[in-house]
Amino acid sequence: MAEAMRDMKAASAPLRPVRLGPADVLLDRKADGTIHLRSPHRLEAYPDRLTQRLEHWAGAAPDRVFLAQRAADGSWRRLTYSQVLSQVRSIAQSLLQRRLSAERPIAILSGNDIEHALLGLAAMMAGIPYAPISVPYSLMSSDFGKLKAIVEILTPGLVFAADGTAFVRAIEAAVPRGVEIAVTVHPHPERPATLFADLLATKPAAAVDAAHARVGPDTIAKILFTSGSTGYPKGVINTQGMLCANQAQIRAGLAFIGDEPPVIVDWLPWNHTFGSNHNFNMVLDNGGSLYIDDGKPLPGVIAATARNLKEIAPTIYFNVPKGFEALLPHLRADADLRRNFFSRLKVLFYAGAGLQQYAWDELQEMSVATCGERVIFISSIGSTETAPLAIACNWDFPRPGNIGVPAPGVELKLVPNEGKLEARLKGPNITPGYWRRPDLTKEAFDEQGYYRIGDALKFVDANDPSQGLLFDGRLAEDFKLASGTWVSAGALRAQFVDHCAPLVRDAVIAGINRDDIAVLVFPDIEACRRLAGLAADALPAAVLADTKLRDEFRRRLDTLARQSTGGSTRICRLVLMAEPPSLDAGEATDKGSINQRAVLTRRAALVEELYASAPSTNVIAIDERK
Repeated sequence: MAEAMRDMKAASAPLRPVRLGPADVLLDRKADGTIHLRSPHRLEAYPDRLTQRLEHWAGAAPDRVFLAQRAADGSWRRLTYSQVLSQVRSIAQSLLQRRLSAERPIAILSGNDIEHALLGLAAMMAGIPYAPISVPYSLMSSDFGKLKAIVEILTPGLVFAADGTAFVRAIEAAVPRGVEIAVTVHPHPERPATLFADLLATKPAAAVDAAHARVGPDTIAKILFTSGSTGYPKGVINTQGMLCANQAQIRAGLAFIGDEPPVIVDWLPWNHTFGSNHNFNMVLDNGGSLYIDDGKPLPGVIAATARNLKEIAPTIYFNVPKGFEALLPHLRADADLRRNFFSRLKVLFYAGAGLQQYAWDELQEMSVATCGERVIFISSIGSTETAPLAIACNWDFPRPGNIGVPAPGVELKLVPNEGKLEARLKGPNITPGYWRRPDLTKEAFDEQGYYRIGDALKFVDANDPSQGLLFDGRLAEDFKLASGTWVSAGALRAQFVDHCAPLVRDAVIAGINRDDIAVLVFPDIEACRRLAGLAADALPAAVLADTKLRDEFRRRLDTLARQSTGGSTRICRLVLMAEPPSLDAGEATDKGSINQRAVLTRRAALVEELYASAPSTNVIAIDERK
């Protein structure tokens, strides 16, 4: 009762004032059942190249902080717009002297830092494509398989890593001899390397201005490799026009970022479209300030995020759902952190997965308790191929899940497909294709030129499209039971994870051609250990064998089964897995999402165990007597 009262109080609290754009939509139903949706609003004009915005802000606000990150002594190292432009021009000159090109682009192996940002901006100014590559492919992989494949298709002329020592094994394994290596510190003695300081020391000449003038909307800005959640990483071509159009689309919904330069504290990696194209570019396009967060939503590292947010008050906060969940304990425990975090926050923005209701509710309650106002929660959907924002919810909605309506300039086609509506997209923010893979490019687009994003969507209210759309699963993950009944694996997985929160990190739905549904569970070991009341050093196997924990999972499984509407939503059994998803085996992507097909294939023995006529003691099943 007390929890329900708190939820009601939060919902009735005033919304913090924030200027957002219009969100109406036009709908056209075709005779074949296809539905077309688009915004009635015209997309505002945008520049031909993103680096024009760097030049603009270096003139309009030269002393404003653009980039900041923690130095070794814990202080903030800050660069203003004028300083960034000056350094970018020097690096661009050094890149031009190396005759780099689309055939010999730049590969960046290390993560977010100021040098990474400067090198990427310099590459764009010079018209040279660059590819930021997932750090785990270099530092967490044992066989460097994905890194080797990416380097092979990319054929880089320059490879950058912040710390030569940290990346030496990856470089030796994947980068051919003869390719120039650049590092910020610690060049390896057995592999010649250029220091980043030497790139900075080059004096810019007229060649930089001439190269920048040749950069246009069709120039390749970067090649971003997909995370491989539905296959092997693919190199998505990102043009200057895509990136600039998408910023105009983002500002159409988040109108306030054009009024007040945004300040963000962000950890999201730049090898992903969310952290780079959406967040980094949004700061640059609107003359804001980006404080590079050295934390991550992981045990032992999330404390750094909390420290940063205690010092720097964001005006908009971006994160994936797991990031919000990881931050909650720190917000609960620290009143000063809460006060600073909410002090000038206009929007909470989540994407990449579904946010669990408990996290949404608690953040709303904290907002009201701290500043007397609710801070709006919004979301969107898109992909690496859409730059990324394509559909966005920029209005107040009472629960997570609403992804909104098409942004201005985006045309959304919903095509009937096995009882669902398959989403396809067209607009100036859509990729022209995949790097050196014309076969994949052809498969990605339909006969009318719409990009097949692979997601199914449904209306919040079929009679009122302006209420927005909901994610209805990945089409590649859906399957049929032996009865011929379709199972929407994505939606069911989200329901299961939310129902079992906070004990579950992720799950994979099994049941293809079976009589019923079962689940392979990746548990949150820390949350499970706390529920079981075990010591912090208790091994995962011991935690998952705990009777109290297993009884709790059985209780939740029974409760969920009673809520089901039929065989397509009724989960009958589960197994808890101590082994986390493997990056090298393709079970997990570098951003933490799960490749369902890879897990089911690699753990086929566990699936058979789930469906054995006499299930083992590892299997937790519903009580069929209830």
